[in-house]
Amino acid sequence: MNNINVEFINTVIEDLLNTPSPSGYCTTIMDKVKKYAKDLDVNFTDTQKGCGILSIKGNSDYTVGLSAHVDTLGAMVRSITSTGTLKFTSIGGFMMHSIEGEYCIIHTRDGKEYTGTILSSHPSVHVYDDARKQERIETNMEVRIDELVENKEDVKKLGIEVGDYISFDSRTQLLKNGFIKSRHLDDKAGVAVLFGLIKYFKENNIIPKSNIEIFISTYEEVGHGSSYIPDSIKELIAIDMGAMGDDLSCKETHVSICAKDSSGPYDYNMVTKLVNLSKENKIDYAVDIYPHYGSDASAALSAGHNIKCALIGPGVHASHHMERTHIDGITNTLKLLISYLK
Repeated sequence: MNNINVEFINTVIEDLLNTPSPSGYCTTIMDKVKKYAKDLDVNFTDTQKGCGILSIKGNSDYTVGLSAHVDTLGAMVRSITSTGTLKFTSIGGFMMHSIEGEYCIIHTRDGKEYTGTILSSHPSVHVYDDARKQERIETNMEVRIDELVENKEDVKKLGIEVGDYISFDSRTQLLKNGFIKSRHLDDKAGVAVLFGLIKYFKENNIIPKSNIEIFISTYEEVGHGSSYIPDSIKELIAIDMGAMGDDLSCKETHVSICAKDSSGPYDYNMVTKLVNLSKENKIDYAVDIYPHYGSDASAALSAGHNIKCALIGPGVHASHHMERTHIDGITNTLKLLISYLK
């Protein structure tokens, strides 16, 4: 497993991270997913709600599902103020102070794009007595548009309307020492792992022992990403980020194996197999519990699918904030998948 194509993985992850895709606004990024699938000569099928399925034929009739999501945190225009700023509603679960001061793009429904900055409504200590103390909640936050607008009518003339999407600047950097820092590593790092897996199989002429259905979801951050998956899938491994912090052992260089999250424990035998394979293949791993976490596997189980599930992924620091991982965490995740499927 030493011949993993890291250059290809870095190309994919940088491309995806720099493509806006808040939940439900994923047409452009799914076009890129479709092109990567075509370039790798993998069959791609669209689902009714805009997800994608990549199919790989194996040596048996048994089918293993793998999932990752391209949708990210973001926002949507809730209202236009009398002073020409935008109030917004959140897409996905993040803290308001994690996006304060962030550059953003407003995407209108007729294809226009305008840049802006997310600020509190009292953004200057030189003007507002409560600038430091003002609570950072949705009602106190707004988008300052980079256009000459002074009122609601000026904004509407630009074509900006309630319901338009707002994406956050990812600020992606791939450092020479292997660190990758960016918004939305959750879960574009996981998608890059899956394309790295396909590339590895192709370059090494490997046919997996089971059929593989790779499900790329576009609504994970709002809870129903893989509520539908193909009926052929018997077991599903979600590839998503491993969280880091107090009471957790995961590092950015690890593959995280989640034993339990907010939806409950994952399949005992699958988790045990993943742990044993990590030990046997000397893969740096951590097993952790994520009580505030849900995944595409959780959504599939909640939808009533008769499957068993597991959850793994590269360690990511400061999840749903300014995230960071390391290429070793991505390659260790890929090595574990190769071991499981080969």
